[in-house]
Amino acid sequence: MKDTTEPEPSAGRLFLSVFPSIMLPMFLAVVDQTIVATALPAIAASLGSVERVSWVVVAYLVAGTIAAPVYGQLRDVYGGKRMMFVALGVFFAGSLLCAVSTSVEMLALARILQGLGGGGLMTLSQALIGETIPPRERPRYQGYLAGVMVTSSTFGPVVGGYLTQHFGWRSVFLINLPLGIVAALLTLRLAPRPARQQPWTFDGMGLILFVSFIVPVLLALEQAQRLSSSTLPTFAVLMAIGVAALLALIWQERRAPYPLLPISLLRQPTIWRSDALAACHGATLVSLIAFLPIYLRVVHGASASETGLLLLPLTFGIGTGSMLTGRIVSRTGFTAIFPSVGLIFATATLLSLALFASHLGPRQLGLLLFCNGLFMGTVMGVVQVTVQNAAGAGSLGSAAASVQLSRSIGAAAGTALVGTVLFASLALGDPESARLFGALLERGPGALANRPPPSGAALLQAEIAAAFRAAFLTIAAFAAAGGLLAWSIPARRL
Repeated sequence: MKDTTEPEPSAGRLFLSVFPSIMLPMFLAVVDQTIVATALPAIAASLGSVERVSWVVVAYLVAGTIAAPVYGQLRDVYGGKRMMFVALGVFFAGSLLCAVSTSVEMLALARILQGLGGGGLMTLSQALIGETIPPRERPRYQGYLAGVMVTSSTFGPVVGGYLTQHFGWRSVFLINLPLGIVAALLTLRLAPRPARQQPWTFDGMGLILFVSFIVPVLLALEQAQRLSSSTLPTFAVLMAIGVAALLALIWQERRAPYPLLPISLLRQPTIWRSDALAACHGATLVSLIAFLPIYLRVVHGASASETGLLLLPLTFGIGTGSMLTGRIVSRTGFTAIFPSVGLIFATATLLSLALFASHLGPRQLGLLLFCNGLFMGTVMGVVQVTVQNAAGAGSLGSAAASVQLSRSIGAAAGTALVGTVLFASLALGDPESARLFGALLERGPGALANRPPPSGAALLQAEIAAAFRAAFLTIAAFAAAGGLLAWSIPARRL
């Protein structure tokens, strides 16, 4: 009797047929977290509302945070290929609206839509590996995706700076349109997989409560940037709504048959401390990438392309640290010791940045940022392995989702808090420095060239540098908190 079963495709053929279709959506999702960083000064100069410019970063992170678990559940019902087309469509529409935005508020709303697509692209790319790759080949493809994430994180600030300087900041979003079309065409090559045919209900109440928690808290942090007797009641009401929604969310997720958030896993000390470490890591890294370009423009007068090149050592260091840590962990089995030690040195580099950045030249600053990235790269791979190992084979998906969720929440809250510290420091100092901040973003330190005493250029620049020092010290505090959590994780090796 003749065997009619189809032979498994060769490794090379499988790679060419599957990997491009997974790689490009992941690339789009990750690169849009960083490509906008070097465009922030130009966006603030063009649209105004400099005190709200960090929301261009925060909006994408918050939306991606909300989208990730939603797409994870919908993928099980409708299939990964179909949901990938939905995510690409949402991302495409969000990118187009970003490019035509006429205010920072409109841009932030468009970034929310873009983030709702980007969060799905990242989650579905990971899931499609499980759908299309044989079990023995999956670890190798996860390694390929890690390389894509490192490359896109490094690629983003450099290309964002180049596009902003030569074609304007709107080109940072328009570049997504042709790439999104190519990603959709590549997705057509994937074979559809049948959806799961078991009873399932979406945790809609959990989603509503989660949004009701995260949005008021972030708006309260934005109010804190200009906290006064008139804004204090609004701040208090928003925080009260956020806390009440958080308590209701915890209650809802404990009783939901298919919870949006894996609350049950957080009872394990190894998992909740690792997730808290992921939140601190996200707060440190994303807030640094968001505010460092503004600092370089305002204090050092760096152009968008120069800023992109100065951020390159940071992102390259992160990639190098991540890959080196992963290889050592796989050989030795030791895990938590790497972020425990690495975050000590990362905190030291951030303290050095806060205290001495104004005295460093481009080479010294680049070396300091590379060292910071190298040590920051010791965290996320270890967190993923630790949480998934503690959760067990039956809860790997929920465990991975908890890490991504924690990191995104930490990144969004951390970026908003650093913005609060920066602009509150400016407001508490000379009000003149706060008013001139927009001019500094537009023209650099040259905007202060003709300032007469006692509000001369040197005095105002010193006050602005002091505000950034407070912001960088806040970022260093995030890293230090992460280091303490790393030392407290019970599981130290695989």
